[in-house]
Amino acid sequence: MPNCLVTGGAGFIGSHLANALVERNWKVRILDNLSTGHLKNMDGFRDRVEFIEGSITDAETARQCCEGVDVVFHEAALASVPRSVDDPFQSNHHNVDGTLTMLIAARDAGVKRFVYAASSSAYGDNPELPKTEDMHYAPMSPYAVNKYVGELYLPVFDKLYGLSTVGVRYFNVFGPRQDPASQYAAVIPIFITMALKGESPVINGDGSFSRDFTFIDNVVHANICAAEAENPGGATVNVACGDRVSLNELYALIQKHAGTDVPAIHGPARAGDVPHSQADISLARKIIGYEPVVEFATGLGRTVAWYKQSLPV
Repeated sequence: MPNCLVTGGAGFIGSHLANALVERNWKVRILDNLSTGHLKNMDGFRDRVEFIEGSITDAETARQCCEGVDVVFHEAALASVPRSVDDPFQSNHHNVDGTLTMLIAARDAGVKRFVYAASSSAYGDNPELPKTEDMHYAPMSPYAVNKYVGELYLPVFDKLYGLSTVGVRYFNVFGPRQDPASQYAAVIPIFITMALKGESPVINGDGSFSRDFTFIDNVVHANICAAEAENPGGATVNVACGDRVSLNELYALIQKHAGTDVPAIHGPARAGDVPHSQADISLARKIIGYEPVVEFATGLGRTVAWYKQSLPV
């Protein structure tokens, strides 16, 4: 039974990953400061994990959490492009300092594999599609810079210190339990909850911007593949579906699944946003054996159904 640490395990992605690992009979420890995560995300498996409330930026906490651990899944981050634009210092502190702190703790504890949650925002405004791992990076926000810096540390720790590392670069993850309430919430939970309430969401720009929306089950699968891959060598690979959907198409599909007819309102584009994003996932197939397990439309249907059931009447 492997022992693992999931940082940010009370968050949206981390809690789904922790739950899947518990179901696979892994011994799971979770570190989360609950600044953006929620204890309710662990309902159903809380009694089967070790939960530690603390920060990835605290070296002693990181050291204690890595003791006896085989695999670290580093999901914790102060996420969101707009949040980083508003407060670049805190974004850097949690996402860069916190990642380095966890890497050092994992190295010192003799961890066998460090899996890092990277971000497609690192590609920035590079217009080439699909995005491949060898193309030019052009981060457009402090958050994108933060997450890219984390990627740069991976091969250094792999080659210099012998800590086996791998990055999984997420493209617009969505699914059940994603928080729609934050001012920095992702677009899909906002669109779904507003449509179900009969309220018009604001689409930033003309709606032509497109994304490679990736259902949470694919991300969980990619993390497990990354943990079990033979020798990723510090590489960072794209994790997505290899397709893209415009915001207008997305909202139309949400309305179809929700059975609603609520027109959207168009507003100005957000600072730091990139027009289009689509992944080439061939390297992930090669290095970690990743293949999407749930297509976009199916995942969106499951997500809408969850919000229908979960929203207060």
